[in-house]
Amino acid sequence: MKKTITKTEGILWSIALPGFPQLLVGLWFKGTLFVLLEIIINVQSNFNQAIMFSFLGETQKAANVIDYQWLMFYPCLYMFAMWDAYKISVVKEEEYAYLPFVLSAYFVTVGLMLSPKVYLLGRFIGPIFFPMMCVIPGVFIGLALRSVLLRFR
Repeated sequence: MKKTITKTEGILWSIALPGFPQLLVGLWFKGTLFVLLEIIINVQSNFNQAIMFSFLGETQKAANVIDYQWLMFYPCLYMFAMWDAYKISVVKEEEYAYLPFVLSAYFVTVGLMLSPKVYLLGRFIGPIFFPMMCVIPGVFIGLALRSVLLRFR
């Protein structure tokens, strides 16, 4: 078991499965809780099946199998676990470093809600790819907001 992890290691392990970075540093309760919540939400929302359909180009099938009520919990859990992994890797606290994670969670959740109506170049993007695309503005707006807040504090 490692005692510390880098920011990159924390983020990448958290992308693989929320809770892994916490388990790596010995935060057993928190890590196990994140892993279990991810599995519960994943199974209840049919997330893996929707991911599979989306990568096979069957985005409408993905939308049909998704349980949106369950999946709407996922972005906040995912981004919070990622933020926690980032936070436990930081030696010195960074002010407002949580903003890109928080805004990404908001944008992805809204993207999930809007995804049944979103088409790009006449093609239905679906409940997997459109919310993933919403991470980008979440991160950039979070970084911009952090920069402004740091400049004017």
